[in-house]
Amino acid sequence: MVHVLETGLEFIARENPNGKPSVRGYNIINGQLTSSSDEVTFESKNPALLEDCLGEFPLSTREDVHSALAAARAAFTGWAATPAPTRGQIIGNMGRLLMEYKDDLVALETREIGKTLKESGGEIQEAIDTCLFFQSEGRRLYGQTVNSELPDKELFTYRRPLGVCGIINACNFPSAVPFWKMIPAIMCGNTCVWKSPQDAPLLSFALARIMHQAGLPNGVINLVHGKGSGAGQYLVDAVDEGLVNKISFTGSTEVGKMIGEVCGRNLVSCSLELGGKNPLVVMPSADLDNAVAGAYWGAFGTAGQRCTSLGNLIVHEGIYEEFMEKFMAKVKSTRIGDSSVHKDVLYGPMLSEKYAKDFMIGLDMAKSSGATQLWGRGEITTDNQPENFMGNAGDGVFMWPHVFADVTEDMKCFHEEIFGPAVTIVKAKDFDHALHLANASPYGLSSAIYTNDRLEAYRYKTGIKAGMTGINNSTTGAEAHLPFGGVKGSGNGTRESGIWVIEAYSYWHAVNDELSGKLQLAQMDVDEIEAVEAEVDWAQLA
Repeated sequence: MVHVLETGLEFIARENPNGKPSVRGYNIINGQLTSSSDEVTFESKNPALLEDCLGEFPLSTREDVHSALAAARAAFTGWAATPAPTRGQIIGNMGRLLMEYKDDLVALETREIGKTLKESGGEIQEAIDTCLFFQSEGRRLYGQTVNSELPDKELFTYRRPLGVCGIINACNFPSAVPFWKMIPAIMCGNTCVWKSPQDAPLLSFALARIMHQAGLPNGVINLVHGKGSGAGQYLVDAVDEGLVNKISFTGSTEVGKMIGEVCGRNLVSCSLELGGKNPLVVMPSADLDNAVAGAYWGAFGTAGQRCTSLGNLIVHEGIYEEFMEKFMAKVKSTRIGDSSVHKDVLYGPMLSEKYAKDFMIGLDMAKSSGATQLWGRGEITTDNQPENFMGNAGDGVFMWPHVFADVTEDMKCFHEEIFGPAVTIVKAKDFDHALHLANASPYGLSSAIYTNDRLEAYRYKTGIKAGMTGINNSTTGAEAHLPFGGVKGSGNGTRESGIWVIEAYSYWHAVNDELSGKLQLAQMDVDEIEAVEAEVDWAQLA
């Protein structure tokens, strides 16, 4: 084992077609770089260039996860006792280091999961913003002084940390989302075991090293790599074993429900940020060009691989033809390719080969639902590529943009998320019908409406069942200081980001400080105040 701050990267003797190095990655447990207990590894590949192997990483065993949990438990007492402003200062150091290494991290994220450089830059910036925001919150971890109903007694409330937090995030936002989770967790005094996304282990490894470089004590954040069905499941199983005090998970609704069941039967807190079939409504009063731009980005930005991506595009029948003409023109002009090589592409590859296979299943579901396919031909290959595809289609896993029209509420594709570059389009008769359609899916994460009618905007934001709503804006998420999360099948009501997330990583502790020197019992020893009848001649005042 080598201390995380005393070693450079180790490179694997391997020739990649782009000349970029392949790295030997490690778990980070109690500040030490460790391999898996059985020495088994897996590879991380560039989805835009599958022959490009970024590195080999430990396929963590149950023993590895339990070692990480033991390290987090051992570190908890000391970290919880560290003054919150000091914890905040370390978090601030993380933000400054992220700024220093931003360009390198952006290039790494784009190489590992295929996001465009611009999107990767925005995501790293969100991690920076999260650190800078919570640096100050270390000085505002407020409790309250409460007036007692008895004399010579003081009442106080304090925020206390939960303990050991298990952190599991998906690979589509591999830098912003784990920082959303771990930064408020450690600011509140908790320690963490972080299971990195299987398709973004190198970026996770780099981020964890930066956290330690910022002055984070050993054991406060422990990183384990592996599959969701392996290391992720071992971390969830540890709830049943009494080793975990909190699970924070971002991923599918199906897996989230399973985690919720495990946590529920153990009375352990969980934060579940799950899927979405996000609606965007376009009304006749809208600026159509602006609405087209928002719908286009919502559907196909990040290759549709965001939990906030546009799912059901709901267009008023009175403007349907005009809107669709403009929308389809943009879809057909979409530039797709590896943004590290080609400029001005809207999106790159799928996150991995696994996500590509799942997306193809989603396309089959939309077709079998009875929707009309207006555009898209599945996977991009050398013999099947759109006009504006950039590069060699055989190098990676790229998909056409897909548009399905004539979708109705009774179709399966109306209700189920298709994780990738695909949008389902629904006609609405009027505003009430549009709002009904927007609420009709089992999800409630993000939502949007394009309208210049203020009453419609008001009725939409008060009538929609969603955690987030954009007015004349796309189905994007919140900024780093606003709450992020959903309702219904999109989550369990907890929130990421902003001051609201503190509720998810702390509990309220009420303290009753008796100064009188005797036993005083609330509700029983309180002097009753008798009401005095007013001597008023109400008849004269009438």
